[in-house]
Amino acid sequence: MKSQVFPVAGRVRVTSYSPFRGLKGTIRMVDPLPHEEGDEPFCFYHIELEGAPSEEPIWFAQEEVELLSHSDSRWLPS
Repeated sequence: MKSQVFPVAGRVRVTSYSPFRGLKGTIRMVDPLPHEEGDEPFCFYHIELEGAPSEEPIWFAQEEVELLSHSDSRWLPS
């Protein structure tokens, strides 16, 4: 099984139920958590959002965003 890690500068959309839902942005940093062998890595993404009330990038967990262009992603073996 393979895990998808979104790349820095990748374009994403916020999918979580929050005030940021539906906003698009650009990944500025990726913070993967260490994982046991065989487990999928869990990542946090520091995202610069378009149209957000704050101009500062915001951290989101991997399940809170989706990549807009899968051709920009890289696949890492688990």
